[in-house]
Amino acid sequence: MTDLNQSTLDNDSEELSFAELFEMEENNKVIAVGDVALGTIIGSVDDFYLVDVGDKAESYISKAEFRQDSETEIKVGDSFEVFVERRKEEGGLLLSREKAIAIKVWEDIAKIQENDGTIEGKVESRVKGGMSVDIGVPAFLPYSQIDLRPVKDLDALIGQAFEFKILKFNRKRNNVVISRRAILEEERNKLREKMRSRLEEGQIIKGAITNITDYGLFIDMGGMDGLCHITDLSWGRVSHPSKLYKVGQELEVKVLKYDKEHDRVSLGVKQLREDPWETVISRYPVGQKTAGRVVSITDYGVFVELEEGVEGLIHVSEMTWSKKPRHPSKMVAVGDEVEVMVLNIETETKRISLGMKQLQPNPWDLVTENYPVGSIIEGKIKNITDFGVFIGIEEGIDGLIHVSDLSWTERIKHPSEKYTKGETIQAVVLKIDKENERFSLGIKQMVPDPWQAAYNKYPSGTVVEGTITNVTDFGIFVKLEEGIEGLVHVSEISKDKVKTPVGMYQVGDTLKAIVINVSAKDRKIGLSVKTLEGDDEAQAVGSYKQHEKDQADSSPSTFGDLLKAAAESGNQSDGE
Repeated sequence: MTDLNQSTLDNDSEELSFAELFEMEENNKVIAVGDVALGTIIGSVDDFYLVDVGDKAESYISKAEFRQDSETEIKVGDSFEVFVERRKEEGGLLLSREKAIAIKVWEDIAKIQENDGTIEGKVESRVKGGMSVDIGVPAFLPYSQIDLRPVKDLDALIGQAFEFKILKFNRKRNNVVISRRAILEEERNKLREKMRSRLEEGQIIKGAITNITDYGLFIDMGGMDGLCHITDLSWGRVSHPSKLYKVGQELEVKVLKYDKEHDRVSLGVKQLREDPWETVISRYPVGQKTAGRVVSITDYGVFVELEEGVEGLIHVSEMTWSKKPRHPSKMVAVGDEVEVMVLNIETETKRISLGMKQLQPNPWDLVTENYPVGSIIEGKIKNITDFGVFIGIEEGIDGLIHVSDLSWTERIKHPSEKYTKGETIQAVVLKIDKENERFSLGIKQMVPDPWQAAYNKYPSGTVVEGTITNVTDFGIFVKLEEGIEGLVHVSEISKDKVKTPVGMYQVGDTLKAIVINVSAKDRKIGLSVKTLEGDDEAQAVGSYKQHEKDQADSSPSTFGDLLKAAAESGNQSDGE
C-alpha cells in the first residue's frame, strides 16, 4: 500500500468498514509486464519523476525519458502512458516512457501507411545513403526521397521538420523508410493539372530556375518544368547560362511552344525584349564611328559586340593598312574596348562589317608628298628574297629594291650575298604606285651609271687594253675597268677563220683591241683584235669608224648575247 493510500486510511479509518477497506485493496489492480498503462505524476526526486500506475507501489522514471513531452511544463497530476518492462526484485515496477511512446508510434505508423497518410518528423543527422529522421522512432530517409531533385546542401536540412510518407516499416527490426519526395510529387501533380488547364503559347509567366546546363535553363513554372534554351536567353552571345543566372533565381519568361502530348514547354527570355536587329540600320548607319567590345578572335578577324544582340566582324584586312597584317590576336584581346567604323550592314543575314584602319589616315595618301621621287630614304631591311630587298619605310609601307637596282656593275646572284636582314641602308625613291601600293627603290641610282661615262670614254675606234676574264666558243670577255667589260667576238679575233678561241687565250692574260661599237643603253662594248694584225692603229681607227653603226647593231657584246646567238644559230640549223 502506498504512503498516499496509508494517509487516506489513517484519516478515514473510523468511517470505513473492513469490507470497504478490502474493496479498496482490490482496486489496486495488478499490472502485467509488457502492458502499456496510464501513469500519473505524483512527485519528483532529483532527476526522476514518481509515477503511480495503480500498482501496489509507485515507480520512478528518469526525467530524460520525457524529453519528447518537454514542450509544456510537466507537473504533478499530469498523466502519461508508460510501458511496464519488469517487476523489480526489491519491489515496484521498471517503467519506460520512451518505449510507451515507441509502441504508440509504431501503431500510428501502421495506421498512417494503411491510410496513406503523413507523419511529421525532424531531420537529425546524415547517415550512409541518406538522412536520419526522428518521427518518434528513428526513421531512414534515402537521398532519392528527400526532394524532387538532388539536394546540394544536405546539412542545411538538419534540424528542420517536414511531413513524410511511410514507404515501408518492420517493427521487429525497428526499421522505417520514409519519403518526402512522395508528398512533393503529389503536390506537383496537382499543380501540373492546374497549369495544363491554363498554359498557352505566348503567355508570360514567372518561374524559378531548378537546374542549369550547358544548353540552357530548366524553369519550374509551378507544377511543370520548361526549358529555356541558351539561344533564347539573350539576343547577344552567351558563353554559358551560369554566367547570367543561378539556381533558385526567379525570372519572367515567355511560353514559346507547348507540346501538350509530351508535356514539353519551350521558354524564352530574350523574346520579352525587341529584336535589336529590327532597328540596327537607323542606330548604326554606314560610315558612322562607334565603339564596341571584342568578344571573339579568329584567324580571319575579330567579332565586336556593339550592344546586346548586335555583333559585327572586323576582317583582318580591315584592321590595319599594312599589306602584311599580323594575326588579330597580336593587335587586340578579348574584352578590349575598340573604336570602329560601320562599313556595311546586311539585316537579313544579321551581319555587320566593321573596320579599324578607316579611323587612321591611310599612309599611302601622304606617301607621295613625304617621299618624292628622287629623294633618298633610310630604313632597315625587313626581308630578303630572290628578286630583291624589302625596306621598312613606315607602319604599313615597305619599299622594294629589285635585284637589278642593287648595282650598276656587280653580278649579284642573290641579294643575301651582299645584304643581311635588319641592316640599315639608304636608297633612292624610283617610283610610287599608290593604286597598287608599290614603292620602288634603288641603290645603284645613288651613284652615276659607269656605262654612261664609258660611252664617252670609249668611242668607236679607241684602242684599249684589258684583262681577259672569260674565254668561250663565242668570244673573249675583256675587263677594261671595274664594272666595264668588252667582248671580242670570235669573228673579230683574226683575219684567219677561228673556230674557237678556247686554248688560244687564257683568263688573266692582257689583250689589246680596238673599240668597234659602244652602247650605254644596252651596256655593250664591241672589241676587235684582227684589225690590229698587220695594220697600224690609225688605219684601224679609220676602217672601223665607217662601220660603227652596222657593227653596233649586229655584233653581240655580252656573254648573255653570245648564248642567245648560239641558241638562235642552233635553232636555225635544226630548221634547215
